[in-house]
Amino acid sequence: MQDSPEVTVLRLGHRPGRDDRMTTHIGLTARALGADRVVLVGETDGPAETVESVVDRFGGPFDVEVRESYRPLLRGWEGGVVHLTMYGERVQDVESAVRERHRTDPILVVVGAEKVPFEVYDHADWNVGVTNQPHSEVAALAVFLDRLFEGRELDREWEGAKRRVVPEAAGKRVEEVDGDDRTDGSA
Repeated sequence: MQDSPEVTVLRLGHRPGRDDRMTTHIGLTARALGADRVVLVGETDGPAETVESVVDRFGGPFDVEVRESYRPLLRGWEGGVVHLTMYGERVQDVESAVRERHRTDPILVVVGAEKVPFEVYDHADWNVGVTNQPHSEVAALAVFLDRLFEGRELDREWEGAKRRVVPEAAGKRVEEVDGDDRTDGSA
């Protein structure tokens, strides 16, 4: 988010075909809830294109990067590393320490799919569990980012948006940003 060091989400263990939707949702959640970029590892062209399309239509800034390997990024990261895992310390016990580190340093948030290599646990400054129960990695990312930014990400202004969702109690309303035309229905 603006006015603070970068937050990057690293998606590990993508299984083509099986994890396409989940990896897409990791990218969309990262964007919507304040991260600056997502790094997708492996054969993730489909999810990357979907997230880039949302950035194009609904604004940014937000970067999407596809890499063959996570190791150079993880090993060379100069900042804090948070690994979201069911087995980690409770998010509520470490969130203030992560926020404090983020005041001066970028944060890399690692979100796995399949079994995460022990190297990731070892490199992490914090292995963080959201509930320490089995659930969605997308949910864990959303809760973590909301706690990191203390809700400020919910008021973010988007640059370069072509469309904007207008909040309403009922119904769906999407407006074209560059004109007065309104589009009802899906974006």
